[in-house]
Amino acid sequence: MSAAVRTSQETIELFDRYVIPNYGRYPISLVRGEGSYVWDAEGNRYLDLFPGWGCNILGYCPPRVVQAIQEQAAQLIHVPNTWYTEQQGLFAEALCSRGFGKAFFCNSGAEAVEGAIKLARLHTPEGRYKIITFENGFHGRTMAAVTATAQPKYHQGLGPMVAGFQYAPHGDLDAVRELVDDETCGILIEPVQGEGGVNLPPDGFLAGLREIADERGLVLIFDEVQTGMGRTGDWYAHQRFGVQPDIMTLAKGVAGGVACGAFIAKDEVAPSLRPGMHASTFGGNPIAMAAGVATVQTIEEDGLLENCRQMSDRFAEHFRSLQEELSIISEVRVCGMMVGVDLTIPAAPAVGKCMSRQLLVNATHDTVLRLLPALNITAEQVDEGCETIAQVLREMQDEA
Repeated sequence: MSAAVRTSQETIELFDRYVIPNYGRYPISLVRGEGSYVWDAEGNRYLDLFPGWGCNILGYCPPRVVQAIQEQAAQLIHVPNTWYTEQQGLFAEALCSRGFGKAFFCNSGAEAVEGAIKLARLHTPEGRYKIITFENGFHGRTMAAVTATAQPKYHQGLGPMVAGFQYAPHGDLDAVRELVDDETCGILIEPVQGEGGVNLPPDGFLAGLREIADERGLVLIFDEVQTGMGRTGDWYAHQRFGVQPDIMTLAKGVAGGVACGAFIAKDEVAPSLRPGMHASTFGGNPIAMAAGVATVQTIEEDGLLENCRQMSDRFAEHFRSLQEELSIISEVRVCGMMVGVDLTIPAAPAVGKCMSRQLLVNATHDTVLRLLPALNITAEQVDEGCETIAQVLREMQDEA
């Protein structure tokens, strides 16, 4: 029996019996998607401004990606990395020629961060192992990645954490300088903090980190799992801010919604990842690679970087106008298709209120309403989504 045959409630009952309940789930079973819209088992259509938690960077079922997956699946699904495949070489070329360096492929953002941490330690002299990260950052759920995440709520019950991570306030260069010692090997930061509330770096902050890294012989790592692949209006966020890292991690939308992660290292850093020091069994499998190439082609041939920039301005205009009307909006932060509306009250109730109006959004960091729309969202969909959110926030202000 296919999932679409069951009602949402029947699928929920199936989960209750057989799936470990470690996720908080909404009581809806999704069965089909197209562009920025998704349908549930009852046939209701939702406008999704947070598709796939940012993984569906081209929306649901982008045609070129679907075709590439279908064609590749009929030829070669998986081979280990003891063999060469044309698809992995082509996707590495597509990513690196639009940025820098050489690529290593894995399956997720956390895996990419783990690999980047290992490479930073391997590239610096033996005995250097400490990595500085930043408060309110988020780097994943594996042990090193969650330790790198400077949010105590994610560490509760997991101790002892991995040794060697130190945390600095976001935007504080002096604090970073004070933490660096002879055992420090690297600095790890999201160019724009996503889960932390869509926090942009202060002017000159990323450039200052580059200077510290160069002065002290550190590896500068940008976690672009959320900001990469055009999310900020450039291929990578480091290009937007004019600061090149030594290593960059990618995942989420990198293969148009197919599970895939990667890290990119400068040519002079990449050889430090010696054979046998790191691997990923499914990393770089032909289906993900074919999907990735099709994703890059779609972004480029459909002019989606420019659409991202235009729709970004449209979101900013809507929400800054709404901020003038509603006192519960304290700040609006927009960077490409990363939108954060910071409220003076908890943001979580807005998610349910929007869902009842068939709009999907996210709340993070207690007070931030967060959107990660697809790069190919239309002006009409931006207007539709913003009007629904405006109705919800007006209602919440009246209730506050």
